Parts: sequence; structure tokens; C-alpha cells
Amino acid sequence: MTTEIGPGTGTEPGTEPGTEPGTEAGLVATGGGGPVVPSPAAAVALRPLPLSACRLADGFWARRMAANRAAIPVAYQRLSETGHLDNLRIAAGETTGTAKGAVFWDSDVYKWLEAVAWEHARRPDQASRDRLRELSRTVAAAQGGDGYLNSVMRLRGEEPYARLWMSHEHYCAGHLFQAAVAAARATGETGLLRVATRLADHLAGTFGPGARTELDGHPGVETALVELYRETGVRRYLDLARHFVDTRGYGHATKPGFDPSHYADPAHYADRVPVREAATVEGHSVRAVYFASGASDVAIETGDDELLAALRRRFDAMRRQKQHVTGGVGSRWDGEAFGEPYELPPDRAYAETCAAIGVLQWAWRLLLATGECGYADQVEHVLYNAVLPAVSLTGAEYFYVNTLHRRTGARGEVQRSPAHGRRPWFNCACCPPNVMRTLAALPAYLATGSADGLQVHVYAPGSLRSGEFAVEIDTRYPWDGRIAVTVREAPRRPVELALRVPDWAEGAALDGRPVAAGEYARTRRVFRPGDRVLLELPMTARLLQAGPRVDATRGCVAVARGPLVYAIEQADQSPGVVLEDIRIDPSAPLRPEHRPDLLDGVTVLRTQGLVVAGEAATPYRRYGEPAAAARAVPVTLIPYYAWANRGPHAMRVWIPTDLAT
Repeated sequence: MTTEIGPGTGTEPGTEPGTEPGTEAGLVATGGGGPVVPSPAAAVALRPLPLSACRLADGFWARRMAANRAAIPVAYQRLSETGHLDNLRIAAGETTGTAKGAVFWDSDVYKWLEAVAWEHARRPDQASRDRLRELSRTVAAAQGGDGYLNSVMRLRGEEPYARLWMSHEHYCAGHLFQAAVAAARATGETGLLRVATRLADHLAGTFGPGARTELDGHPGVETALVELYRETGVRRYLDLARHFVDTRGYGHATKPGFDPSHYADPAHYADRVPVREAATVEGHSVRAVYFASGASDVAIETGDDELLAALRRRFDAMRRQKQHVTGGVGSRWDGEAFGEPYELPPDRAYAETCAAIGVLQWAWRLLLATGECGYADQVEHVLYNAVLPAVSLTGAEYFYVNTLHRRTGARGEVQRSPAHGRRPWFNCACCPPNVMRTLAALPAYLATGSADGLQVHVYAPGSLRSGEFAVEIDTRYPWDGRIAVTVREAPRRPVELALRVPDWAEGAALDGRPVAAGEYARTRRVFRPGDRVLLELPMTARLLQAGPRVDATRGCVAVARGPLVYAIEQADQSPGVVLEDIRIDPSAPLRPEHRPDLLDGVTVLRTQGLVVAGEAATPYRRYGEPAAAARAVPVTLIPYYAWANRGPHAMRVWIPTDLAT
């Protein structure tokens, strides 16, 4: 006898005597779906569309995803060369040797597997399915008889969970769970899902009320446990995630004993203040936003309004006080951490790629929970300006750290320094496969739907379907603000088409009538095939300035057009002009010019500025003393995401406006 389980069934597998939940019972994959699929009973305002309902035509994101698809096999070679795959193969008995690398290296393999799964879901091919099967067998063979799985810990003979504040064992398990769910939804096969449920059962039998109270020093398992619950219907996975959320903030994840570094600070582990009491985000930025994403999932699935309200307060505090103009987060290299409120230095910005992906995940969950346009604005802003800059136009080189200013002649003192330009890989390789899995699943972030209609959040040419309602989208966004939506199929009853009007799009119009920025433009009627709706977003370039508490950018402006933040890069300036000497004229017009021959096709902005006449004898002068002489120069700006694709040139996002700054 086997027990079929599916999302929201509430049926525990393994109900026969002597059977552990989630292990010996049969697993039935739901098929379809994307990385986030709330259960039928979840407290959400919006529901994601499956990947199969979102098709991209040729355009901006289709080209980026094609580059990502081509990079995935390259990453397999890099995982092979570094020893990531060997760790699992040795643990599986397929080869011999000793463990290499950090204790969390398994997680990089799992993120890569998730990317393969989502790519297979979009464009099935036998090679990717074979690779999924091959590595799923290896992972299964590396798993212990009790369900425990971590190849490095096992090969080094370390006691499981003995140093959980630094061992990343739950963190690695979480990425396995997400890869297993992706593989099941992409292929319908449950081999990796069975490995995941055995490990999840081991965790649930080891941790929780009445059992061990330690927490992993690096959150991430929480959101993965919730998604595993959504895929299998096994309630104990959700209960364990809720336990991990509710018991964080009481010192259960913090390194014991004295340590003068950030490793003894509970904030580093998102463990200083309980989630319901915390007023903001702090400490290690990736840990903080991963934890918030998982806590949001728990709030959605349990209907916990108090928890959701607390998470919304934290997100708002982050957005107002601790987020760079690009949407990236993290101000300090020390501890890869958030700084204090308004501590946002452009030249020392850490803005780790994984943190940007965590913000994207958190914003998406809050959008699903509330339906509020502001969270969709964040999804788009972070995608274009914090996630996309982390990968080269070829899709195969990456930034770990995303600075907002690379100085002329900068030297990269560590491997992850952006002064090197993008790198093909890192000794801590969390970011590259994270980018891969995010871009592979990108269509899942475009729209949501229900029986009552379709909500479009991120614009790209292609087609969307929500039940009986199907539309095609024609646009050159983000270069052009014209978005034409043509109905291809529609039910014979009123449904609603909701199109996001970004918060920057003052003066937008829907079919010629004004619509408010920062809200959804809604049309409800009985649609017929061939009906057309036209949204027009003004794409006038705009100057941005930071609030007075952001000391690091006082006297500077940033430039944006549409959803894109722009930057000046040395390669585009006049010969002999040093980037740090450029001052922009805020009264000069910003003229867009599309350059299909530049950086895989971009719209640049041209304007006027000033440049000082050479380096001063000292960096200081008396207050009131006249500035050095200056001359007028043309200034060209490119989209920030495209910098460093012609070499590691000097670059800056925040540009001074006068000679005194």
C-alpha cells in the first residue's frame, strides 16, 4: 500500500505501522508550478502562475535567460573542477578521496540542480533530465541510513549538528529541499524528493518542541520546509518551519563563548531579537532576508496576521533606511552586514548578490500575501538593478559584491572584490548558482492569476495564461514604455486585467486615460479574442537624490530611466577624462539614444557635465576658497546592470553635481 500526497491534502504519508512520515510512502509530484506555490488554504491575495503559463518571446529577459541557459553546463564543469561534485560522489561510494572546500559546498550543487530543473520545465531536453537523474542518484547514495545528509561533514567525520552555528547543515538541507521540489514540478519524477523527505523527517525527529533547540546559524531551511510541505502536504514540515521561526531571536543560533568578531554577535545570525518584536533588519544581510522570506511563507500558510504585519514593518524599515538606490542591501564588508540606518556608502557597498535574491524572494512573498503594488515595484527594481548586474551579458561571469563605485585604478585585494570585474567562479560560490536558479525561474515572477483575472507585474514580450484567460504582450520594455496587451482567449463572463503602473510612472495612461502611478490599472469586462489594451508608461529620465541622513551621497545625484538605474563608466567618457573628476549638470537635459550595437543593445543617456582641470595638490582646501578651474564635457551614462562588460573600468552610480563635492 502507498499513500499519495499532494499540496494541501493534509494527508501524512507513511500511515502504515512502523513507517516514518514522508519516507516509505509513495510520493506523487504535482507537476508544473514554479518555485513558490502556496497551498489551497494559504492566506494569499494573489496566486502565482505556473511556469508553463508564462512564455517569453524574444526580448530583454528572453536574451538574459538564453545566456543563463548556456551558462548552466559551464557551471557543471566548474563544480566538477572545484571538487563540489566529488564530495557527494565520495560520500556516495562512487569514487575515493577526501572532502574539499567549505562545509556548505553541497548547497551550491543543489542550487545548480534547481536551475537545471527550472530550465527543463521551460524547455525540456533529454540531457538536462539525464543530468538530474544522475546527480539525484548520487545524492541518494550519499544519504545516511537515518536520513542525514551532508557530504563534507560525513567525510570529515564530524558529529552531526555539533557546531550548528557555523556548519550550515540546515542551510544545505534547505537548498536540497528546493532542488527536489523543482525537480518534481519540472519532471514529475520523485527520486530527489524522496531524499528530501527522508532528510526532512530526520530534522523533524531531531529538532523542535521537546527535542533539540539549536538553530542553524544560517537561515534558509525555513522557506524550503514550507515549500516541501506545499509539495507533499506533510504538515510536520510546516510545523518545523514555524518552530524555527518562532524560536529564533533567543540565542539558539549564536556561536557560544567569547569571540571579539561579528561571529559572537547574535545579530549576525538574525538571532538577537524575536521576529515579532524586531523593528528592522540587521546583521548578515543574506541571513536576515532569507529568514524573513521563510517567516513570510510561514505567515502565509498559517494565516498568522501578527507575524505578517511584523515582517511588513521590517521590510518597510529596510526599504526606507537600509537599501541602496539599486535595490541591493548590505553596507559593510565586515560580516557581510547591514549597517546602521542610512549607512549606505556607494564605494564600500557590499550589496551581495545572494542578498539581492533574498530581497526578491521576500518581496514576492509579501506581494502574494497582500496584493500591494509597492512589493511588485520592489520585485522589478531588484531584478533589474540588484540581481541582473551580478551576471555578465554572456551569463557566465559573476559579481559576489555589487559596488556602486569602482574607483580609477582600484585593486582587488580579495577574490570577491568587484575591482577585479566579474569572475567565472569564487571559492565561496554561493552567488553564481543562485543567479542561475533565479533567472531559470524568472517567468514565475512576471504575473499572477485567478479565476477572476490576471495581474501583470513585470513586463516582457510573450504570452500569459490564467485559466480560460490568455493574453499576448508586445513591448520593447525597458527601453520603451508602450505595453500592448492583446486578448487571445477569454471566458464568456467578466474578468479583470490588472496592469502594474510603477511608482516612477507619473503621467501613465491606459487606453488614453490617465492612471495613477504606484497602483494597478484595472480593466474589468467581458473580453473577446482580439481585444487590445494599451498601457503607456512615460520613460523620461529622472534625477534622484538621497535623503539628508545619507551622508555618503550628499551633493550627488543618481540617474534613472524607466525601471533602470544608470551609471557612468570610464569606457564611455571623453579621452583624458578621469571618472572621479566628472560633475554632472542637473539642469542639463538627459537625452536617450538607443544603441543596438552596444552592450547587447542598450539605451544610453547623454548629458552635459564639468570636469576639473587635473588632480589637486591636496585633497583639502580652505572653506570658501574657489574650486579648481573646470571645463565642460559631454557625459554618457549606461544602465548600471551592463557595467564591467568591457573590462573592470571605473564606474559610479552617485555622481557629484558641483565642484564643491
